[in-house]
Amino acid sequence: MSIVHSDRLGQFQQDSATLHASRVTTKWFQERSSDFRHFHWPRKSPEMNIIEDIRNALLHAVENRSPPPRTPMDLWTVLKDEWCELPPRYLQTLVESMPRRVEDIMDLMLTDPFSTASYHP
Repeated sequence: MSIVHSDRLGQFQQDSATLHASRVTTKWFQERSSDFRHFHWPRKSPEMNIIEDIRNALLHAVENRSPPPRTPMDLWTVLKDEWCELPPRYLQTLVESMPRRVEDIMDLMLTDPFSTASYHP
């Protein structure tokens, strides 16, 4: 993490999904707790990661390809092509949506008495 963060600590965010709370995941984080700041998002929280939107757009584009990619190399080529075809305005809209997304998560943290939101430096 020293390449990314001068304090050598990474930041890791996750919601309370069952997968994220599995014994294996929990153990992994416990073993590496000195390497990360851990930020827990509220359960059923609004999507904050615009990469998820981009991933969904690419997935949809790949699913609509005819013929579909048949090999991992075909898939890689299609993904690169589709990535280049994403309209700049779409990406800009995602970036501009961040204030609303932050507001949504803040509203949830204030209104959900069972929220698991917490920041662990």
